[in-house]
Amino acid sequence: MDEQAPVRIDAWLWAVRRFKTRSAATAACRAGHVRVNGDRVKAAQPVRPGDEVRVRIAGFDQQLVVRRTIAKRVSATLAAEAAEDRTPAPPPREEVAAVVVRDRGAGRPTKRERRDIERLRGR
Repeated sequence: MDEQAPVRIDAWLWAVRRFKTRSAATAACRAGHVRVNGDRVKAAQPVRPGDEVRVRIAGFDQQLVVRRTIAKRVSATLAAEAAEDRTPAPPPREEVAAVVVRDRGAGRPTKRERRDIERLRGR
């Protein structure tokens, strides 16, 4: 197939290894998680080199630029050449995890407090 020929977006996303199956890529298109040049697209929408593709996978947006159109799944090195990843780096995480401190009396009552509550209710 010619490298410049348009390819379906679901087939291209599967071929560049963004989804494990083509049906998963199709489902993402149906759910509105795929945008080409800013517009939501159906699975049959053709993509061409230079198109900007945004894909929401596992709650995170990936920004890709189509470099080559491929319709069949290829090796990871060829897939990396076909799509340029322009996803911004995630914000840095805090180095020290915050320790959760619970104020005394907050949360569930202790067994002793439950007995006192039952005594007040008259049970």
